[in-house]
Amino acid sequence: MMAMSYGTVYVAQISLGANDAHAIKALLEAESYDGPSLVIAYCHCINQGIDMSQGMKHQELAVQVGAWPLYRYDPRLRYEGKNPLQLDSKEPSKAIGEWASAENRFKSLHKANPAVAAELEGRAQRDINFRQMLYRNLAGLDYSGLKED
Repeated sequence: MMAMSYGTVYVAQISLGANDAHAIKALLEAESYDGPSLVIAYCHCINQGIDMSQGMKHQELAVQVGAWPLYRYDPRLRYEGKNPLQLDSKEPSKAIGEWASAENRFKSLHKANPAVAAELEGRAQRDINFRQMLYRNLAGLDYSGLKED
């Protein structure tokens, strides 16, 4: 959000496991942009305590629960009268707990203190819902008045 607020930085959030075509498209756009580019990629890690052979599925699940939305912010689009923020992932279709339950850091909290784990999971879901609403609203802004001739 900070980089996008400058209006001159190409920004994308990608996940190969969720959508490899989107990731490649974002990387190509970032490379072609004549200015700074920031591409944030979800990378699963053994420290998450997941089955590493299922890492790509874990990435996909992060997108499905909304913890990792896919988007591209291309400042060039605003000069075409288009919104530079393109949301590329669907609305969350699963709850955060489905993704979190695969990671040791969350599983261990559920075992040690189920009440706290449930409270934090609820907060995380509210944060996801807020971020989804914010991105949807930003992606819905009308840029037609900014078109350059």
